Amino acid sequence: MKIAIIGAGYGGMAAAYDLRKAGHDITIFESANFAGGLASGFKEPGWKWSVEKFYHHWFQSDSEMLGLIRELGLEDKVIFPRPLTVMFHKQKWYPFDSILNALLFPGLGFGINKIRFGFVGLFLRITNNWRALEKVTAEEWMIKYAGRQVYEQMWKPLLVGKFGSFYKDVNMAWLWARMHARTTRLGTFEGGFQNFADLFAEQLRNQGVNIKLGASVKSIKSDSGMVSVDGESFDKVLVTSSPNLMAKLCPDLPESYLKGLLELKSMGAVVMTLSLKQQLSKEGYYWFNVPKEEGYPFLALVEHTNYVSKDNFGGEHIIYAGDYLELGHEYFSMSDEELLARFIPAFQKFNPEFKREWINKIWVHKTHYAQPVPLVNHSRNIPAIQTPIAGLYFASMSQVYPWDRGTNFAVEIGRKAARMMMD
Repeated sequence: MKIAIIGAGYGGMAAAYDLRKAGHDITIFESANFAGGLASGFKEPGWKWSVEKFYHHWFQSDSEMLGLIRELGLEDKVIFPRPLTVMFHKQKWYPFDSILNALLFPGLGFGINKIRFGFVGLFLRITNNWRALEKVTAEEWMIKYAGRQVYEQMWKPLLVGKFGSFYKDVNMAWLWARMHARTTRLGTFEGGFQNFADLFAEQLRNQGVNIKLGASVKSIKSDSGMVSVDGESFDKVLVTSSPNLMAKLCPDLPESYLKGLLELKSMGAVVMTLSLKQQLSKEGYYWFNVPKEEGYPFLALVEHTNYVSKDNFGGEHIIYAGDYLELGHEYFSMSDEELLARFIPAFQKFNPEFKREWINKIWVHKTHYAQPVPLVNHSRNIPAIQTPIAGLYFASMSQVYPWDRGTNFAVEIGRKAARMMMD
């Protein structure tokens, strides 16, 4: 078959890998001038490694991603450092990267709260019945079983930070998925995620996949039993874009399918990356879970070079300050300098010695589609991978539910779509 794939992110490339191995003629159309999608990165002349535009890492439980890497013969380039993650309580940061540290965290109080926290965590790790959990909101469930103090201290800040005004509407299956599969060790790829994307794309090209970079698709139509991409006919087409872009590209889809795409809610993201002359966290902390109610202007602060060596970046210290935001938030229209002025007082909270002169350079990356919002009974709203148009398929992170967004599940759904296309 002659097959087109729209998007050279991990999902699109994983689908291309399986389809090409089965002998099909594959063309990937990618609007950017690089592969990798939302996991792509950038690199300065003096750096050995790239830096992700939107911070990424793998978990030891990411079997789909790590399995693909093994198939590609690149497993020797995967590393799993053990960084320090911290939580905020009464103007102090406390380690929160293991079950023991979680139980020692003073924000949980004493006695019954810690017992309930422990039992809830254990239950969510061992149960597989997420469908029962999607019938209730995370707020309702956590208050009932973990208690209000644990919810207010632990889970409400996460939900508010991730989902803004939607936080009360997010179902419990989403929180189950985060706790059920994630591990404390975090993995990355030598050279950065962009290095992996480039090596993956190179292998695909060597196998005969045609990857067209800088190729922005304008329309996809049904055409006499075939599917046309900007006028070129294909037996089958897989789109790996956001639901909104899918609806824009394929206006011939039935109204019910289009309506389902457009009704899906999602959050955007704004991430500032900074190169510093000095280390920000004196304690060597990697990931700060930042409580917005304390006045911080972002959800997370991540000191990347407390995770991988600064030697990979010419001795520069790399930090991220990022947030999930609703479309229309002021950060999307602010200039880089305006955003930096907003963030600098917060950096000084992490280290009172911080000065603007520490900054070598900043980069700001923005996307309108970063985090799907799963409402109660969300499984009913998931668009089918095989669309009502014969030969047209759709696979995106809006369909990996109940799992959270991430490269592991992008690979999983890309390969699932490929199997459906071959069947």
